[in-house]
Amino acid sequence: MVDRLDVALIEAMHTHPRVGDLELSRTLGVARATVQARLRKLQDSGVITGYAPDIDLAAAGHPVQAFVTLQIVQGSIADVTAELESLPNVLEAFITSGDADIVCRVAATSHEDLKDTLLHISRSGSVARTSSVIVLSELVPMRVLPMLRKGAADPPGRSPAFR
Repeated sequence: MVDRLDVALIEAMHTHPRVGDLELSRTLGVARATVQARLRKLQDSGVITGYAPDIDLAAAGHPVQAFVTLQIVQGSIADVTAELESLPNVLEAFITSGDADIVCRVAATSHEDLKDTLLHISRSGSVARTSSVIVLSELVPMRVLPMLRKGAADPPGRSPAFR
């Protein structure tokens, strides 16, 4: 469970990704050791999973995106996982409920590149059926801060700026 201080720390890091611990402590009005301990806690608990840069796929030469649903042959999840991991255009894949067994997000340099990726996936002996929708534009970008803010508890103990 994250509290308001954790959310403020994550938000400050999101706003200024290259900021150091000392500046975070000044911004948040808490001790540097508190910032370091909170970051360690958030990392150890898996809340913060990395510090990689955000990439704009279109600016990086991959302007075409699609969501692809897969219905797979029963018992072939390991094979499909290996197949999808081998395709660099597959950005992420999720096991889902409903009509589709898996939903993937795919990026491509062109519609031709997307077509080649979709054909490769559909040729897999582990995939029974595919369906895809092309992303026309992004409406709401990936975000977690509004959800974290909504569910944040009051921090325990000695953080006067966050009481």
